[in-house]
Amino acid sequence: MADEQEYSGGKKKNNSLPIYGNHETMNLNNLILTNIQSSVYFKVTLFQLKTYHEVIDEIYYQVKHLEPWELNSRKTQGNSGMCGSVRGVGSGGIVSSAFCLLYKLYTLKLTRKQLNGLIKHTDSPYIRALGFMYIRYTQPPADLFGWYEEFLQDEEEIDIKAGGGHILTIGQMCRQFLVKLDWFSTLFPRIPVPIQKSIEQRLNDYDKQNGIVAQPIVSIPQQPERRERSSKEYYRSERRRSRSPIAKRSRSPTERRYRGDFDDDARHSRRSHSREKYSSSKSSKYYRDRSRSRSRERNDRRRYEESRSSRRY
Repeated sequence: MADEQEYSGGKKKNNSLPIYGNHETMNLNNLILTNIQSSVYFKVTLFQLKTYHEVIDEIYYQVKHLEPWELNSRKTQGNSGMCGSVRGVGSGGIVSSAFCLLYKLYTLKLTRKQLNGLIKHTDSPYIRALGFMYIRYTQPPADLFGWYEEFLQDEEEIDIKAGGGHILTIGQMCRQFLVKLDWFSTLFPRIPVPIQKSIEQRLNDYDKQNGIVAQPIVSIPQQPERRERSSKEYYRSERRRSRSPIAKRSRSPTERRYRGDFDDDARHSRRSHSREKYSSSKSSKYYRDRSRSRSRERNDRRRYEESRSSRRY
């Protein structure tokens, strides 16, 4: 692949690299790119690095994993509804030094010779890994297998997870780049279906020629993201929480059959409670006296009728 020559306008270009996709964003996720461009590390520290070799030295000292975000820095508070638990949607976090340096390499407009120097570097596997990631993000899908074929059996190990605990060989990582789109909480550029089928066929042929037993691709663990509840879900949960234990109890068929009687009793009890509450008001004395006088009048009227009837007989 390193000896390929490209022709543009009839002129031979031995050392230039084509750029696939969006030339401004490097095909990075917009959220990641925004955090890279606004980070102090990229704007201040990396701005001072002007040469290819200075950036390689920075990779050697600063890169410890290949995730897009630093450990436990991902922020998703405030995302609700359709935005909850969606990859690439959120308030971002602290973008990793690996992705900052990856984008810094892109701003240098690497040549073919420089890119080959990255993927064959002997000082650190992370220098090589960023070279392979640069290929995956920027090179045409039809050229990917040609770049990675030489390294599919590379046994050098690298820990790709922030905080450690997920070790792959360079060969496994290259195979992962060819057949998977997921990379932690982001995505690689999509490969057209015909080219993807061609890559898978070439991988099968490569395995048969080299006597490699096909092994399942190790999936990259996705960082769990906290999903915030929407306002509707919060309202429903509050309603459920406010109900009394009696209201939660399901009624039996017999109880439902006589539900009307129970409701009548409940209405009567509510009326009696309202009377008691009303009787405790300041004007209750007037109404009590008035009701007593009416009862006395009724009693007097009844005694008068009884005495009158006894005289008549």
